[in-house]
Amino acid sequence: METDNQHSLISHLIELRDRLLRGVLAILVIAAMLLPFSNDLYHFLAEPLLRHLPESSTMIATEVASPFLTPFKLTLSAAIMLAIPVLLYQLWAFVAPGLYDNERKLVMPLLFASTTLFFLGVIFAYYIVFPLIFAFLTQAAPEGVAVMTDISSYLDFVLKLFFAFGVAFEVPIATLLLIWTGVSTKESLAEKRPYIIVGAFVVGMLLTPPDIISQTLLALPVWLLFELGLVCSRWLPKKTVTED
Repeated sequence: METDNQHSLISHLIELRDRLLRGVLAILVIAAMLLPFSNDLYHFLAEPLLRHLPESSTMIATEVASPFLTPFKLTLSAAIMLAIPVLLYQLWAFVAPGLYDNERKLVMPLLFASTTLFFLGVIFAYYIVFPLIFAFLTQAAPEGVAVMTDISSYLDFVLKLFFAFGVAFEVPIATLLLIWTGVSTKESLAEKRPYIIVGAFVVGMLLTPPDIISQTLLALPVWLLFELGLVCSRWLPKKTVTED
């Protein structure tokens, strides 16, 4: 029996290694495909800021290797984001044998929805939030101060916002999981709606410029996505407690 358990553990570790390698390979392949366009990708990413810079200002590179390393870092980050569907599928394929049939039917739609929502959060940040943030920040500079953002610092800033908005848009998935796992109920979460709304505005205040319009543009989607999660919870299958 102990030998069988050891063989089972080793086989699981080998499978985990293989799936991790497939995920890494997917990232490397996508990165290799994007690498020739790394400078174009950076220009596309910087466009929301460049659009609001004064005519006499440009972006700058304060480190010797920044003109090469920064676009390369962006390419690798973009490859990881684009590989998320592959990574999530490998995760699902690894845990699927240990799930019940009704759980398997639920996991795949949740993985697809979570991936879609993450990318929607990134798109929302780029097309809605970035123009507001950079318009505010460039106009808020004191007189006599030239706005010349370092390309590496800019990349770090926008990647943090991409991640923050991508995670914020996962509110429906978090809501569904809380209800489906029994941690909370639809009725209990609905009663906490005022706290959710206040929390959404607090997050908006922390992630956007200090004006009510920008805060609302983040808080309102988070609140609506929370409501969407409550609505979708009606179609959740009942969680299996015991099953032979």
